[in-house]
Amino acid sequence: MRDRLTPDQRNAYFSALLAWAMDAFDYFMLILVLSNIEGDKTFKATATELAFVTTATLAMRPFGALVFGIWADRAGRRGPLIADVLLYSGAGILCAIAPTVTVLLILRAIYGFGMGGEWGLGAALAMEKLPPARRGLFSGLLQMGWPIGFLLAEFAYLILVVALGVSWRWMFVLSIIPALTTLVLRRRVVESEAWQATRRNMRATRTTIGDILRDRTVVRRFGYLIVLMTALNWMAHSVQDLYPTFLKTGAHGGAGLGQATATWITVCYTLGMVIGSALLGALSERLGRRRTIVLAAVLALPAIPLFTMPHNGLAPLIVGAVIVQSLVQGAWGVIPAHLTEMSPDAIRGFYPGVTYQIGNLLAALNLPLQERLAAGHGYPFALAWTVGPALFAVAVVTALGQEKKGAVFGIGSDARDRGGIPAGSVGRGEPGVVGAE
Repeated sequence: MRDRLTPDQRNAYFSALLAWAMDAFDYFMLILVLSNIEGDKTFKATATELAFVTTATLAMRPFGALVFGIWADRAGRRGPLIADVLLYSGAGILCAIAPTVTVLLILRAIYGFGMGGEWGLGAALAMEKLPPARRGLFSGLLQMGWPIGFLLAEFAYLILVVALGVSWRWMFVLSIIPALTTLVLRRRVVESEAWQATRRNMRATRTTIGDILRDRTVVRRFGYLIVLMTALNWMAHSVQDLYPTFLKTGAHGGAGLGQATATWITVCYTLGMVIGSALLGALSERLGRRRTIVLAAVLALPAIPLFTMPHNGLAPLIVGAVIVQSLVQGAWGVIPAHLTEMSPDAIRGFYPGVTYQIGNLLAALNLPLQERLAAGHGYPFALAWTVGPALFAVAVVTALGQEKKGAVFGIGSDARDRGGIPAGSVGRGEPGVVGAE
């Protein structure tokens, strides 16, 4: 029987889970209330101005991942993560009292900067603390935070805005709850032993972070992971962002379902996302990280006609939505483990977060493209011709890469085998770059 997680391991995991759920809650909350903000005559915001608000949030995330990631690699994970929570939670709650769209834009940019550092650092800390043999399982469980946050945003919107008719500002107030819970848990987490071991080894070999960042293997892998994360983010945004609109609207070939029916379909496939993330994350311990991601993308391809064609009937549409969304989120369930294992020990705070956030920013072009295609050719065409190529790209890019399943963090094992710096190639002390992977 496997040993239970220690309180420290549980706190590290649950704080990362809550933070990731909050990220999703925030992303979908803003999408849900955009029309309400635009219709608020006291706020006087145009659709174009609000588009800049969402763009500013996404644009600042890579910078947050960079700054907080470098800080965490130099000073440890715990302090930057606590500062991270304080920054984005403070900016988030202030959005509720923003007097103008300019102030809202600035606050959302600050929020994006803070949240940009959260995913990579939270995943790194959790994966460094969890047992390597159970990393895939907990990777999938960690990634469940995204659909959980999606569900919470939907229920909050339905209860507060639709049912009770209160102002959209209260949605921003709610975001403080998971943020404060994350802060409480994270204050109880001790520093990562893997990071401490890496820093000791780097001091012993007189190796710097700059030495590692200049290594060609590390740079090439960084570029590859940006391509991979762009494909994965494009895949996720293709199936998630436009789909609620497709279900509700009757224009341009949309399903034209009622508000209640469309919402319950969304709830069904979001629950499927939760299950898919957990199952495929665990499956990656048997099949490997790459094979599991490729399998999920390939299995989703045949379900695209069910997913995109409302004339097939309501039942096939629901089945298609659950299959595609579950498999897409299942592929993402592997990512926290895969990215952290592919990252050099000495820059694990910087590496996963920056590659993820740059990929996310590049994939932000997906929704405008889908809207344009839908206006000209209909929603089924827009969905099929963005989802299909994205699934294919994920399968190909993943298959062409590598993986380091089960990598033991912080021990400075053979750097050449782990994709880091060849022994003795840098540093000013003893041969071997310990901790560079």
